[in-house]
Amino acid sequence: MWQRIQTVFLAVAVISLVVTIFLPIWVYQDASGQSHQLYALHYTIVQNGERTTQYFPYALTAILAIASITLAVISIRSFKNRLLQMKLGALNSLFMAGTIASAVIFSNQFIKNFQGGQYGLGLWLPGIAVICNLLANRFIRRDEKLVRDSDRLR
Repeated sequence: MWQRIQTVFLAVAVISLVVTIFLPIWVYQDASGQSHQLYALHYTIVQNGERTTQYFPYALTAILAIASITLAVISIRSFKNRLLQMKLGALNSLFMAGTIASAVIFSNQFIKNFQGGQYGLGLWLPGIAVICNLLANRFIRRDEKLVRDSDRLR
C-alpha cells in the first residue's frame, strides 16, 4: 500500500488539509490593536485581550476539508479497488474545490469589509491538496491501465 506513489500523494493531501484547519486563512490587525483572524473553523476577534469567536457560517470550510480528509483516507484504504479509488478521487476533487471556494469567498468578504489584511497559509494549503489529489488520480489511472494491458496479454 505505502510503496505506491499515489498513496504518498493522498497522504500529503490529508496532511495539508488537516493543517489547513488549524492555520489562519486571513489575518488583519487594525491601528487600535484589534486583531481579526479567519480560520477554516471560525472567525476570531481579539480586542484588549478578550477573544470573541464566531463559528457559523465559517465552519463550512472546515466541514468541507474534513469531508475531503475522510474521502482521501477511504481512498488510501481501498487500494485493491482502483476503480473505486478513481471515483473517490473525482468526488474528493469536488470537495477540495469547495473548500478552496469557501475559503476564498469568506476571506474576500473580509478584505472588502476591512480594506486589507493578509492571506494566511490556510488559504494555500488546500491548493497543494488538490494538486496531490490530481497526481494520485493520474497514477491510479496508470496502474489500472497497466493491469488491463497485462490482462490482455494473457
